[in-house]
Amino acid sequence: LLSLTLFSLNRKKMNLKSERRGIHVDQSELLCKKGCGYYGNPAWQGYCSKCWREEYHKARQKQIQEDWELAERLQREEEEAYASSQSTQGAQSLTFSKFEEKKTNEKTRKVTTVKKFFTASSRAGAKKEIQEAKAPSPSINRQASIETDRVSKEFIEFLKTYHKPGQDIYKQCKLFLDTMNHKRDLSIEEQSECAQDFYQNVAEKLQTRWKVPPEKVEKAMDQIEKYIMTRQYKYVFCPETTDDEKKDLAVQKRIRALHWVTPQMLCVPVNEEIPEVSDMVVKAITDIIEMDSKRVPRDKLACITKCSKHIFNAIKITKNEPASADDFLPTLIYIVLKGNPPRLQSNIQYITRFCNPSRLMTGEDGYYFTNLCCAVAFIEKLDAQSLNLSQEDFDRFMTGQTSPKKQESDSWSPDVCLGVKQMYKNLDLLSQLNERQERIVNEAKKLEKDLIDWTDGVAKEVQDIVEKYPLEIKPKNQALAAIDSENVENDKLPPPLQPQVYAG
Repeated sequence: LLSLTLFSLNRKKMNLKSERRGIHVDQSELLCKKGCGYYGNPAWQGYCSKCWREEYHKARQKQIQEDWELAERLQREEEEAYASSQSTQGAQSLTFSKFEEKKTNEKTRKVTTVKKFFTASSRAGAKKEIQEAKAPSPSINRQASIETDRVSKEFIEFLKTYHKPGQDIYKQCKLFLDTMNHKRDLSIEEQSECAQDFYQNVAEKLQTRWKVPPEKVEKAMDQIEKYIMTRQYKYVFCPETTDDEKKDLAVQKRIRALHWVTPQMLCVPVNEEIPEVSDMVVKAITDIIEMDSKRVPRDKLACITKCSKHIFNAIKITKNEPASADDFLPTLIYIVLKGNPPRLQSNIQYITRFCNPSRLMTGEDGYYFTNLCCAVAFIEKLDAQSLNLSQEDFDRFMTGQTSPKKQESDSWSPDVCLGVKQMYKNLDLLSQLNERQERIVNEAKKLEKDLIDWTDGVAKEVQDIVEKYPLEIKPKNQALAAIDSENVENDKLPPPLQPQVYAG
């Protein structure tokens, strides 16, 4: 019996693993692959912000060294060609001038090929003419200006509590903004490097030079990020020099193609028939969509965190127990598929590039953001095996030839009367009710049979016991005569005592 029990438990575990294949992510996979203990990120090739920058600088230095070696080799070739050449002085001067020009360009140009080490190549150069052509409308500019002024006033009021360090922080922020305004022609990766360096330098100065307590350092960094990114948002969010917009369209198209995916296929432990759970799902979708309306990376992260907490609450209500990480990720994938957030990749890239790195490396914000990146990666790679489907069914669902939820009465033309649609919908509901009624009747009959069998079994057991242990019925004992009754047998009992009366 014990071996059968263990076998059944192993079968259940294997079935559970098979159901979650392609969706399950071990928590260690969310951490930096270098083993530093911080959360990694797919945009950083699995590294955390700190390790990725170290690898980035190593690759950059290596690329610079290779470029210098190439320049030196070209120089030697030019010198050899010049020495062996017997052309005129004018041609020699022309060749030498070309060589000097090439050498100068090798020394002064920005090394942009290092981006290929981590990210796909993007269009080089700033497209100022296209940016001017796509300039926002005056109403949007006025709205952005009002928000910028409000954030600036709040930032100044916040820095007043820091006294002298507050003045230095404000100067550092103004200097950074001026520097960024003169670096508009840099690639978005280089602008991100400048922002990350600025965050790191200011945080170190707050701790070492200005002796600010750690809890105040975090608040100050949040306000600094809010101030500078509100001003830089329109320049660094989904810039024309990147392929962020192209990725947004690809993810959006992919999500639309996966509209047929059901919660059961993803093993989502959420029952939307429960009103409270349905409300949580709607709130989670609202939060993930609202992320696009925020301008500050920290505010976008807050939307992701609120969405994730609603997901955990929905799972807890459904299962009546705390949710696990294995339950959270499939549900997050389902929420993203159902909500199809706008400019999803642009928002992820914006947070990755310009958020305070400490928020992405540790804490619940970093954990939820890493899970969102994993969810998007899963959506891009979802296949038949991940959903426990055959390849033929998956291909039919993706091409729209059929749908797992599609009924024969669902394929309507746009001009069909709504009443007819409602009628067929009601017929479908009646069919489902009929099936439920038949199932209940069958269960009732089974219960009735079980009760009859139980009654017969109890009666048979009683009969067997009676036959095995028969009862002996003895005659009833005669009742004893009362003491005061008439003595019919003349037992010569003494007469009763009579009371005696004595005078005075």
